[in-house]
Amino acid sequence: MQRESVYSKVPEVVLSFWVIKILATTLGETAGDAVSMSLGLGYLLSTGIFAVVFAIAVAAQIRATSFHPALYWVTIIATTIVGTTLADFADRSLGIGYAGGAGILLALLLASLITWYRVVGSVSVQTVVSTRSEVFYWITIMFSQTLGTALGDWTADSMGLGYLGGMAIFGGLLLVVALAYYMTRVSRTLLFWTAFVLTRPLGAVVGDLLDKPTDHGGLALSRYTASLVLIGLIALGIMLFEQRPARGEVFKQPTDG
Repeated sequence: MQRESVYSKVPEVVLSFWVIKILATTLGETAGDAVSMSLGLGYLLSTGIFAVVFAIAVAAQIRATSFHPALYWVTIIATTIVGTTLADFADRSLGIGYAGGAGILLALLLASLITWYRVVGSVSVQTVVSTRSEVFYWITIMFSQTLGTALGDWTADSMGLGYLGGMAIFGGLLLVVALAYYMTRVSRTLLFWTAFVLTRPLGAVVGDLLDKPTDHGGLALSRYTASLVLIGLIALGIMLFEQRPARGEVFKQPTDG
């Protein structure tokens, strides 16, 4: 078997990736709340709407023949919004609670990663070079985004740490992951997925800090205004920071002659 280097349809994981990812997760919280609460559509209907948007975006991403930064980040934003409304529906409307919802979603995330590994042999972003790998990638991201929302709400509300406390907790954990990346030989794939999950609750508590009422510890900013500002910052980040596709590898059978 011969290895052939190819370009993936997901971006290279560099610092700008994480900056835009945190902005996208914060947008997911403010936009999800804007639709489900401010517009009064409720969690279930809002989840259905954004689930359709997510499905369309993933289908477009899979059909694309090369990496398109705008399409990729639109798909990520769709996962963060549907993750917000779905987690809120499970935690609040179904009465599962934040701890119960986080436990279920953690199990689903681990099941997705384990299945992906057993089928493909790796859960690294370098393997996202085929339709099968892309499907696993986006399913895993969907579960991670929803889990992150539940973790953020659990920390800020149920544990009573508030939004600033939640920001300190998840920001500190991300710092530990960054130090592990630069100072240890811990699996880069493990660190990637750990950081990917942790950026979601960080964005969730930042979003709640921005738009929740002052008597709940928030700044009471307009959800629509906050969402529009975040969209502008994400667009600016995509334009200012070069968006390069990640390099992957495929195995090809050598041909005779």
